[in-house]
Amino acid sequence: MDKRKLNWITWAVLAVAIAAAALMLGGSLNRTAHITLPPSDPPRDPSAGDGAAEGGVTVVEITPQTVQAAIRSLSRPESYGRSVTVEYLWPGGGGVHELYTIVRGPWTRVDRGLPDGSTRISLTNGEETYIWYGYGEDAEVTVFPAGEFSADAEQSIPTYEDILDLPVEDISLADYRPLDALTCIYVETAADRAGYSTRYWVSVENGLLVQAERLLGEEAVYRMTSLYVDETEYDASRFTLPDGTVLLEEE
Repeated sequence: MDKRKLNWITWAVLAVAIAAAALMLGGSLNRTAHITLPPSDPPRDPSAGDGAAEGGVTVVEITPQTVQAAIRSLSRPESYGRSVTVEYLWPGGGGVHELYTIVRGPWTRVDRGLPDGSTRISLTNGEETYIWYGYGEDAEVTVFPAGEFSADAEQSIPTYEDILDLPVEDISLADYRPLDALTCIYVETAADRAGYSTRYWVSVENGLLVQAERLLGEEAVYRMTSLYVDETEYDASRFTLPDGTVLLEEE
């Protein structure tokens, strides 16, 4: 699994814990259609076989051997917004970050609350990333090549390439699993040499990663949760720099 650092500007006292918890997170979603999944229905009896048509929908049994093809079939909404809670955990303590993410087309905006009460805003399209602090018109904007400032790194979340790039033998468990009101594809990896394993919950309904955990042994060191999605088509004002430069090209 690729190891990619998360981008942290503040809260330097948590850097060691963050690096240990999230070193292996990063990537992006592939969207090759292979299998039609049920939108949100409960899983069928696995004893029924590898797949069956129910009401015109092909219901696919999820196993370590089939889960990567199933996840490749999923696609995320073109436009949506959602809150993301990211937790970094260690013995005797932890840190929580609240983000709000807005996506439209190639652009992803992330508003990240910081411990001092300020807000860090980033806009990235996979080629360039714009970062500034606060909502004032005079906020200073810094521009970077996207590189490690990818949309998912900006959200501090793992991505589907982590699952798709796994050798099948590293997947210890895969199935359908309820999470709150959602039906999810659940994937769990075997512990690596350092003792770390990862759990993923991918929503069948919208194709988004809605929860992930990184564990050292039996103890969670990282968790992200984002269960509810607003599939609003946000206008160009959300993809505009403080000086009024509009980055989103309206159709």
